[in-house]
Amino acid sequence: MSEDPSQSLFSKLKNLLNLNPEPKLDSDQPNDEQIQELIENVLKIKGTVVKEIMIPEINISSLNENQNLQEIISVLNETRHSRYPVYDEKNAGVIGILHVKDLIEIIGSSNSDFNINELIREVKIVPETKSVTSMLEDFKKDRAHLAMVIDEYGMLVGLITIEDILEEIVGEIEDEFYEEKNDEIIKINDNEFIVSATIEKEKFEEFFDVVLDCPEAESLGGYMLKEIGFMPKVGESLALDRLELVVTSADQRKIKKITVRVN
Repeated sequence: MSEDPSQSLFSKLKNLLNLNPEPKLDSDQPNDEQIQELIENVLKIKGTVVKEIMIPEINISSLNENQNLQEIISVLNETRHSRYPVYDEKNAGVIGILHVKDLIEIIGSSNSDFNINELIREVKIVPETKSVTSMLEDFKKDRAHLAMVIDEYGMLVGLITIEDILEEIVGEIEDEFYEEKNDEIIKINDNEFIVSATIEKEKFEEFFDVVLDCPEAESLGGYMLKEIGFMPKVGESLALDRLELVVTSADQRKIKKITVRVN
């Protein structure tokens, strides 16, 4: 009988947490609250599926097989990822994954000799209902870092990386600013709120009594990305009726937190 991926992962994590090394006189040592949060996050992902933590398709930075080398380099400079899905010429589907390190020997060569199809690697496709623990085991087994996610109809709906999974376990521990980090809307005062970028568009509209006129977006982060037109950096803002939306926390792949100010 094959080993259950979930059991395998959690056995290893349990062993890791049970280690009892010599105490260090180091201020960087995790405190009891951080350790407790780590354990809770590990247990939480056991019941999580890929759909819940994936990067939605609207937020994906990608390339097209028809782009020349200079166009690709321009995208790389703007978005700064290590891997990119590559779509076919009609943007109808992903034909492979480009690893940026594979471009090192190409940069500086003649553009006329460049063919992205010679560099792309096989793309891994997974269903949105796949468990996160099983996904992590697959990444480790295949030595992969990225997979495209499809729904029950075979339509592309997002992207999942090993970093997304690890972030669910340890990513929020260092963010001590948000005492109620599990809340989607945190009230700072009567006119200022911290909102999770993953909040559903309908929930945001109901709470702030506004309309986000963007049928393609399912979340507040997706709405901001669509309206701004590129992956915003911290400090980028957007006006919406009586509201000002300011990106408060983000990385190179997605928006995390948005400050909402009521004018």
